[in-house]
Amino acid sequence: MTDTVLLERDGAVARIILNRPEVGNALDMPTAQALMAAVITCDEDEAIRCVLLTGAGRLFCVGGDVAAFSAAGDQLPAFLKEITVYVHAAVARLMRMNKPVITAINGAAAGAGVGLAILGDIALAGPRAQFALAYGALGLSPDGGSTWLLPRLIGLRRAQELCLRNRRLTAEEAAAMGLVTRVVEGELMDEAMAVAHELARSATPALGVTRRLLLDSATASLEAQLDAESRGIAGLARTPEGKEGVAAFIAKRAPDFTGDK
Repeated sequence: MTDTVLLERDGAVARIILNRPEVGNALDMPTAQALMAAVITCDEDEAIRCVLLTGAGRLFCVGGDVAAFSAAGDQLPAFLKEITVYVHAAVARLMRMNKPVITAINGAAAGAGVGLAILGDIALAGPRAQFALAYGALGLSPDGGSTWLLPRLIGLRRAQELCLRNRRLTAEEAAAMGLVTRVVEGELMDEAMAVAHELARSATPALGVTRRLLLDSATASLEAQLDAESRGIAGLARTPEGKEGVAAFIAKRAPDFTGDK
């Protein structure tokens, strides 16, 4: 990775840190490329069982680097097409990988930073976190997956107001409407890492199937969803984790899904 995106390991947990605190962790082209590379590394490394995404400094991510937009001049449309390739590849892989994803939203999130903040299976916000789409102020429309995520998380009506009016939400408001999982009043990173390690000890294949079932449920018919559930649970019964879970339940002991005795 580059120094604008850090990839750290703590046992089976990988921590991706957006690391441009001097500009609010804004996404320029190198940062977008490095983010995609970090996510692919996490997806491919079987030793990584949970991914945590956060930002360095006071802010989570203010979205695209507007200074880089300005520098692109007349080439801005081509610039935006290219940078969204990398950002969207990272978003898609974070949401589709088998491993669970936690976001630790340490400060303000704006623009594409909102999409990154809310894509976590568990999105933990610090008390100073704020959320604003902010695209309208630039005369642009949303990216980063926010128009897909927002209606599913908080409903179309609320999503419309946030996107069209650029309304700013506090951490508490975001939690109340279901945009984030909860607000952490204590040490955000300590809580996020504790949750990450808890999930890393879980049955990763089962978490992956569950993630896909939940994501696909919004567009699948009832019959298709029921079939996917049936195939999912049957397939997991063939895995070592599925066999271990059943055996541990019968033996009245805690399951060991990681192979660490």
